[in-house]
Amino acid sequence: MIREVRIVPAILTTDKQDFRSQVEKINAFTRRAQIDVTDGVFAPVATLDITNIWWPRNWAADIHLMAVHPSESIDTILKLNPSLCILHAEASEDLMPCFDKLKEAGIKVGVALMPQTFPGKVKQYIDVADHVLIFAGHLGQQGMPADLMQMEKIPLVRNMKPDVEIGWDGGANMTNVRALAHADLDVINVGAAISKAPDPAAAYQELVAEIDKNGVVI
Repeated sequence: MIREVRIVPAILTTDKQDFRSQVEKINAFTRRAQIDVTDGVFAPVATLDITNIWWPRNWAADIHLMAVHPSESIDTILKLNPSLCILHAEASEDLMPCFDKLKEAGIKVGVALMPQTFPGKVKQYIDVADHVLIFAGHLGQQGMPADLMQMEKIPLVRNMKPDVEIGWDGGANMTNVRALAHADLDVINVGAAISKAPDPAAAYQELVAEIDKNGVVI
């Protein structure tokens, strides 16, 4: 059975004005978005600093933190109070203390897996996570090709924790979103295919319509 899949716009930028513009555009058609934040070390490009991000009060915001030392940003994240905070399994520190602080504050926790990370190697994080993000793109960049081989991780994660929310991040667009939607995901984060479209709202609706189609996936 195909699960209900949600398209979630992703914001990634280095500029305050562009950040505001993206928020205002997608606020017209969604109440959930993923905000990507990088430290310039874990990912080669530093995005807008986490102290400068914000979102409308009626959003369920996901923060995807690509950082070597996520603990350095936890106090700021607690103040921002997102619905979900996703940290990378490949960070240079134990994520458990961060997860504990977030959970104590009522914030859901997620773990992101880079292409080289096998789910079984980070089972301790998946066991406590509310969300597992399959990362299949390029750190700190939008509009790059998706590594569709990463779909092989989805059943592995699902078998480990059947009820966990599984998300996809990287290269999702009209050429592959239908296949992704049939791969037992819950969330497909979409960056450039929405943010760089001439009409972001129309692009979002086209993606939603595409994943709702039944029949043979081509």
